Amino acid sequence: MSTITAAITAVGGYVPDYVLTNQILETMVDTNDEWITTRTGIKERRILKDKDKGTSYLAIQAAKDLLNKSNTDPEDIDMVIMATATPDMPVAATGVYVATQIGAVNAFSYDLVAACSSFLFGMSTAARYIESGKYKKVLLLGADKMSSIIDYEDRATCIIFGDGGGAVLFEPNTEGYGVRDEVLKTDGIGRQSLKIDAGGSILPASAETVANKQHYVFQDGKTVFKFAVSNMADVSEQIMKRNNLSGEDIAFLVPHQANKRIIDATAKRMNLPEEKVMINIHKYGNTTSATLPLCLRDYEKQLKKGDNLVFASFGGGFTWGAVYVKWAYNS
Repeated sequence: MSTITAAITAVGGYVPDYVLTNQILETMVDTNDEWITTRTGIKERRILKDKDKGTSYLAIQAAKDLLNKSNTDPEDIDMVIMATATPDMPVAATGVYVATQIGAVNAFSYDLVAACSSFLFGMSTAARYIESGKYKKVLLLGADKMSSIIDYEDRATCIIFGDGGGAVLFEPNTEGYGVRDEVLKTDGIGRQSLKIDAGGSILPASAETVANKQHYVFQDGKTVFKFAVSNMADVSEQIMKRNNLSGEDIAFLVPHQANKRIIDATAKRMNLPEEKVMINIHKYGNTTSATLPLCLRDYEKQLKKGDNLVFASFGGGFTWGAVYVKWAYNS
């Protein structure tokens, strides 16, 4: 019996129409285009302006893009994993609603929360379900409406994040394509460095927490940057060594789009030139769970069957890791 691997067979994505440029941010907070670009690599980000639409809307649009492009019948999907840090609401899982809205009536679904590493961890989860032999089509969605938890008077965070959604379909493969290896890490030391103070079980919402702006993202930028630079590069290098891969063997690094300097440091450790690095941070900023699938959406036409890809991410908690994938199709 042939070994079953979980191959990516289709991708999709969606970003809102509204473009929040660095120039617009200059009118909102004490910052400027040169400062933002130099430190982050971001020029603009997309924002979902409709207050009645949440993360589910972004995920639904991304899923529909995938379904339409791949001519996939949603009723054939066995499972929907919703990777997100900004669910529509507490308790009721966003993925369950998304699955129903796209017509995946035969799928079961749940949310997976691991900050900016949510999609990467979701890749591992999706792969295990496929490898079990019981599930044939697993839809992994990564979406976040980060603008809903950002204080646009805080110049440390409002310049970084944007809204977006991405989708990837996993199916069984017996030719060796798909997810080949992973290195996943967590460390609770980061609990206080990237967080939202209120709204959870420790500090429930109150008039006081709202007045104190405790429902917005707080980030200790220097600490997060330090850990991200070293750890994202470490796991990327580790997965290459473990699979006897050199920079020449890698077609693309697919990095979480948090900061251009972090991406550059990871690529340098892997001995990869910039043309082998998927980069769209300048267009979208950090869309959290959506960065990796949006990279695939933007670069899909450049990918060839058999290409070696290394996915890498770093997120709050701390959470981080790398996944080695052998691409399964020609676009």
